[in-house]
Amino acid sequence: MTGGPSRGARGGRAWREGHAAEWIAALWLMLKGYRILGFRLKSRAGEIDILARRGRVLAVVEVKRRKTMQAALAALTPHQTARLVAAAQQVVRGRKALQALEIRLDLVALAPGRFPRHRRGVGA
Repeated sequence: MTGGPSRGARGGRAWREGHAAEWIAALWLMLKGYRILGFRLKSRAGEIDILARRGRVLAVVEVKRRKTMQAALAALTPHQTARLVAAAQQVVRGRKALQALEIRLDLVALAPGRFPRHRRGVGA
């Protein structure tokens, strides 16, 4: 035995920290004028952390929290990008009101002691 937290305890903490990071990201986006349309939207292609709208832009937002800002900004892989685009297309297909909007993939990066960073159009 290592004496550290069990795998289940670590997983629960990661889940809570992930949800907290999504709420921080949503608040940051709202301060920038975005309207939050949904959290953790599931589709066959994957899950969208945050769906937000500002004007004619429908932002599909991936939230990454890491120990450093640099690690958070680099955490979105090409595979995840493709999955998020496919998930966005499926969500939009099912919601007529969203079909005329421009879909954009954004990233909100978080790290302890740092302000969030919002990168627009990360998959373009």
